[in-house]
Amino acid sequence: MPESPGTKPSVLFVCVHNAGRSQMAAAWLTHLAGDRVEVRSAGSNPGDQVNPAAVEAMAEVGIDISAEVPKILTIDAVRESDVCITMGCGDTCPVFPGKRYLDWKLDDPAGQGVEAVRPIRDEIKTLVEGLIAEIAPAKPEATA
Repeated sequence: MPESPGTKPSVLFVCVHNAGRSQMAAAWLTHLAGDRVEVRSAGSNPGDQVNPAAVEAMAEVGIDISAEVPKILTIDAVRESDVCITMGCGDTCPVFPGKRYLDWKLDDPAGQGVEAVRPIRDEIKTLVEGLIAEIAPAKPEATA
């Protein structure tokens, strides 16, 4: 997946405000893949803070995203990523040859309570698990 062997794949999650879906996806990928994947998230029009309902929903599964802040999408972030995933919000990324682009169709958690965010969180987890299996599967444990 990465352009040079021995380097870990990198993933960029993009949504307009970088305050909900992309933050949850980045947190899931970091949590589930550990240091096997480099993770970034950004938005074309970043919000002032991460969606409190997203923070609460992730805390329910033991993942703390309360210190995260929305970041602006840059061309460099796309250039440095192997996989760029938009979160069903109509955002576009600059296109570079050799990159993989995906669009995950997800409901927008903006303005929703935690009850509405939970199923989005869980759907993102399922998508991230599939992504990990594809780009950075766990190495089998060595048997003694």
